[in-house]
Amino acid sequence: MEKTLFEISKMDCPSEENLIRMQLDGISNIKQLNFDIPKRQLTVTHEGSIDQIEKAIIDLNLGGRKIKTEITEQTEFKEQASQRKLLWSVLAINFSFFIIEMTTGLLSKSMGLVADSLDMLADSFVYGISLFAVGGTLIRKKRIAKTAGYFQIILAIIGFAEVLRRFFGAEALPDFTTMIVISILALIANAICLFILQKSKSKEEAHMKASLIFTSNDVIINLGVVAAGLLVNWLNSNKPDLVIGTIVFVLVIQGAIRILKLGQ
Repeated sequence: MEKTLFEISKMDCPSEENLIRMQLDGISNIKQLNFDIPKRQLTVTHEGSIDQIEKAIIDLNLGGRKIKTEITEQTEFKEQASQRKLLWSVLAINFSFFIIEMTTGLLSKSMGLVADSLDMLADSFVYGISLFAVGGTLIRKKRIAKTAGYFQIILAIIGFAEVLRRFFGAEALPDFTTMIVISILALIANAICLFILQKSKSKEEAHMKASLIFTSNDVIINLGVVAAGLLVNWLNSNKPDLVIGTIVFVLVIQGAIRILKLGQ
């Protein structure tokens, strides 16, 4: 039995951990996966060649690279019985905030909130695929991944079109107060999701660390929308909201492409 350590430089949050789990699902010589999100590392316990595993990780374009392989005496592997319950919890939180941010974004005329709602939906897709596809047939997993990926891309393109319309047209200023309040609530929701998923790991990792929270793309996006709200009020312009909305739509499309890779 061997253990191989990978560095995953773009693994910023639990949704990317689940992307990797789905990508590696079905590789028979894998015995255990241990993720360390704060250090952006993955330890794979396996039998035989690491080549197929390494290729699958690299193909996700998350900055994966092999660090080292060593022999291990470990022979027993415990699965987390509570993993599905935890996934259901974070799925519910992410999908709820997709609805909240989409609704308040449309009402407050904030493209930043609308875009962030799609980022929440993207995370919901990842957790949903983990629950409904992993462990099932490969064809089922690919079908769900393709549907989710294309749906995200279509929504992001519609969002881009709306950003362009608002950029060149006369549009009322977004409600900066709503932008800030809802983004702070989304920030708290993301922190709760990180905490919930870390509970399934060792006691030492169960405590939220600053390095864990503030390396998350989701949290950075939330802070970006808060900053955009402040700039909207300060500059009396909707441009900061449109800029953050565009950035998040790009990130949503990048996430959709990663999901589509699972369907190949």
